[in-house]
Amino acid sequence: MLGRPGTALTTLFSNSIPKVQKAAVIAKTGEKVQIKDDHPVKQPDQLKPGECLVRLHCTGVCHTDLHASLGDWPIPPSVPLVGGHEGVGEVVAIGKNTMGSPVKVGDRVGIKWVAYSCLNCEQCRKGLEQNCADVKLSGYTTDGTFQQYVQSWVNIVTPIPEGISSEAAASVLCAGVTVYRALKQAGTVPNDWVALPGAGGGLGHLAVQYAKVMGLRVIAIDGGEEKRRLCMDMLGADAWIDFTETKDIVSEVKRITGGRGANAAVVTAASSGGYTQAVDYLREGGTLMAVGLPAKAQLNASIFFTVFKNICIRGSYVGNRQDAIEAVNIAASGRVKVHYTSKPLKELERVYEDLGKGKIAGRVVLTM
Repeated sequence: MLGRPGTALTTLFSNSIPKVQKAAVIAKTGEKVQIKDDHPVKQPDQLKPGECLVRLHCTGVCHTDLHASLGDWPIPPSVPLVGGHEGVGEVVAIGKNTMGSPVKVGDRVGIKWVAYSCLNCEQCRKGLEQNCADVKLSGYTTDGTFQQYVQSWVNIVTPIPEGISSEAAASVLCAGVTVYRALKQAGTVPNDWVALPGAGGGLGHLAVQYAKVMGLRVIAIDGGEEKRRLCMDMLGADAWIDFTETKDIVSEVKRITGGRGANAAVVTAASSGGYTQAVDYLREGGTLMAVGLPAKAQLNASIFFTVFKNICIRGSYVGNRQDAIEAVNIAASGRVKVHYTSKPLKELERVYEDLGKGKIAGRVVLTM
């Protein structure tokens, strides 16, 4: 029976939902991903009130997924584990006795990094759902989107509007949301300069576009001709710096900005160098938004000049439910385009290899 919003009638297709599925499983961190055909599917009658089952169309691949596979972050993942946290699919079942669900069976929805938060604690009420004490993280502390069916929660999934493909929406749900929130918090105004180390990557190429939507002037920093073409010719960055060829990035940023320096930097690169340089090339009153998460690097900044220049250093960790809705809606309007390559799930290990070598321009989306 098909459920309607605000009712508890929430199960459909129960006879067509398989018992097992294809999934990419991390048995132990540091080992290769195993593609299994017999991973169990949670059945509709096993769903608790507030839970839903989503049949995935596709899922993005994020550098975070590689860290989960390697287990090289200070907070280890829960293994064995199905990775992934950028899934888009269709709600096929909702737990019985779920009242007031904002989504219904048949809706297209997205699965994000924040798989669950209580929505009632102090952090959740302040819009820091990602810092909820009871948070569950897709593909890190709970099974994620590298599978055909995933269990989620009706109040956490993101409705996907018309006007955007499932493949594009998948990448926006993490990469897009993350940079969009960081740019919102950077304290900039239209016509300000923002430097984007890692601009040609999965997060960075979306940051270029969201920054342009906000009326900012963009300095794209990355390496290689492919990424230069992406940032400058396709995305409309105002200036380009190739870190493989430029000996003094700080001086080059200052030259581009008339000697003043950038108003803000959103560092999506997973290296410590991007952070250290940003503190030096920011102008007085500038803001460094720390987004990329190197496994073991430290942030080294001159305390004297950080204070003397009134530099603000702020961490920005993904985004909340409202950030996700805004980021997806902007992309659905056509103002932000995800540049991605589609690959089958079985190629995940090779994608990880390319991610580790920094060879991927844009994003990779896996078809299910």
